[in-house]
Order: sequence, then C-alpha cells, then structure tokens
Amino acid sequence: MDFAAARHNMVESQIKPNRVTDTLVMNALAELPRENFVPKGLQGIAYVDEAIDIGDGRHLMEAWVLARLLQTAEVQADDVALVIGCGSGYEAAVMSYLASTVVALESEKSIANRANETLSALSIDTVAVVNGGLARGYSRQSPYDVIFINGAVPEIPERLSGQLAEGGRLVAIVGEGAFGKGTLVTRYNDVITSREVFDAGTPALPGFEQDSAFSF
Repeated sequence: MDFAAARHNMVESQIKPNRVTDTLVMNALAELPRENFVPKGLQGIAYVDEAIDIGDGRHLMEAWVLARLLQTAEVQADDVALVIGCGSGYEAAVMSYLASTVVALESEKSIANRANETLSALSIDTVAVVNGGLARGYSRQSPYDVIFINGAVPEIPERLSGQLAEGGRLVAIVGEGAFGKGTLVTRYNDVITSREVFDAGTPALPGFEQDSAFSF
C-alpha cells in the first residue's frame, strides 16, 4: 500500500471538505505516518474515514475530527500542551508538529509503553508520556496553553479546565454517540467559558464515566 498517497488522499478527501483551513494542521497530518500508530494487522485501514479501534478501550480519532479540534485550539509554536488519553500516541505526535512541548497522559502503563516505543522510533522527542488518571489531568506540569481530550466525554471536569493557563484553550468532543459537539473551553482573566463549535461523534474516552464533573 502506498501510505504517502493515502495520507495525501486523507487530507484532500477528509480534512479539507470538513472546513479545515489551518495549513500547519494539514501539513502535520500529511507528513505523520498514521499507519505506524495502529496494530500491524490494521495498517491497511489506517486512513479510513472513521475511528479505528486499536484495542484496550482506545481509538485512533477520525482524522477530520482531530483536525477540526486542533484548528479550533489555535495551537501556537511556543505552547505547552496536554493530551488527555495518549493511546497509541498519534494525536500527541500530531500536536508535536504544532506546539513546543506535549505532555501525553495515559492511565494504562502498557499503552503508555507502546506509545513511547512508537514515538521514539519516529524520533519524536518533544512528547513526554506520563501515567495517571485521565479525568484528573496532570497538574504537576500545569498550567497548559492547550488541553486536548482524545475521545468523547460526557462533560468536562472542572479540574481539567482549572489546569489551563491564562488565555489557554481546551478542546474536546462533548456528548455521546453521534450527538457529540466539538467544544472549546477558554480561560481569560480567570473566567472559564465554553462554546460549541461543530457537530461530531467519536468513541468515548474511558475514565470519565464515574467522574464528578460539571457541565458548562
């Protein structure tokens, strides 16, 4: 399979038609080998226009949903970013093309280890994979300019939005099934606000089901 052609086709047929205009986001998706972040038996479908089950309750997010969220976050070159739910490391790797430093939080050590191996093999050294409960975030390195939640959540825990820096942006798909909303949370003058940006469904991210949270 010609993976370079598949990446090009993904950008042309999935990303651009879904109102993605950010050149940096599109370039990152066009360059990063998505096939390296799925099990070998699934490499042939790495570029399909749907979420891919990569095992252990984790999914590779639909490329256009990822692109819309990153475009909404307006990631800057000097930003420090937190990815909630590292999974295979793909979304954190894409973020590494945009931000200066990426902290990728993963609750399962075996998943984190595999992600580290993949990132190291690609010489991506600006992503630090850390272990911990997803809904709690990673306050040790906070505050963050950008927080990206890698999967759908029923609502956004206050403790996550509380880890945003002044002017920080949190992006996530909020909701279940096909009724999710691409959501932007911002922090300005210590005031947290939220707004829905686009409609999108993506598989749920485990770890938020029993969390005590509030919804904006």
